[in-house]
Amino acid sequence: MDETSQKIIDAAMTLVRDKGYVATTTKEIAKVAGVNECTLFRKFQNKKDIVLQGVNQAQWRANVTPEIFENVKWDLQADIEMFMRAYMDRMTPDFVNLSIGLRAPQLYEETSSLIMKVPQAFLSSFTEYLVKMYEKGKIHKADFAALAMTIFSSTFGYTFLKASFGDELSKLEKDEYIKSSVQMFLKGLER
Repeated sequence: MDETSQKIIDAAMTLVRDKGYVATTTKEIAKVAGVNECTLFRKFQNKKDIVLQGVNQAQWRANVTPEIFENVKWDLQADIEMFMRAYMDRMTPDFVNLSIGLRAPQLYEETSSLIMKVPQAFLSSFTEYLVKMYEKGKIHKADFAALAMTIFSSTFGYTFLKASFGDELSKLEKDEYIKSSVQMFLKGLER
C-alpha cells in the first residue's frame, strides 16, 4: 500500500472512531489526510471502500486472539484475572469507539464478522479453559459457556463504560475492578 492510500485510511479510521461512520465525510477524510478529494477517489471507490480496507489492517483491530489467553497457571483466580486483563489491555477506548463507529447499518454486514472475532476469541478460549479445569478436577461441572459469557460480559461492560464515560460513571480502577469481580465470581462458584 502506498503512503497516500495509508494516510487516507488512517484519516478515515480516526474520523470513524471519533465521529462515527455516518458523520464522517469524504471531504473531511481528504482534509485530515492532507490530500484533495479527487486523490481520495483515485485511490478508493468510496468511503465504504476506505473503511473496509482499514478494518482489514492489524493496526485498526484490537489484538484479541486466542493466543493472548494461553499463559494460564491452572489457578482459577489468577487465570480469570489474566483473561480479563488481557482483554482490557488490548480493548482500549480507541478500539471500543472504533467498533461502535463500525456498527453503522451501511457497514455492519461487512464488519460484523471482524467485530465478533474479539468476543469469540475470549469466549471460546475461556470456555475451553473451564472445561480443562473441570477435567483436572479443579472446578465442579457447570454450564461453562454461560460462565464464560458472565465473565466476558462483566469485562466488556467495564471496558465499554470506561471508554464511553471515563471516570464520570465510576472511579473504580481496572485492577480493583478485576480483583473484586473475580472474587465475587469465585464466591458464587463455591455455592
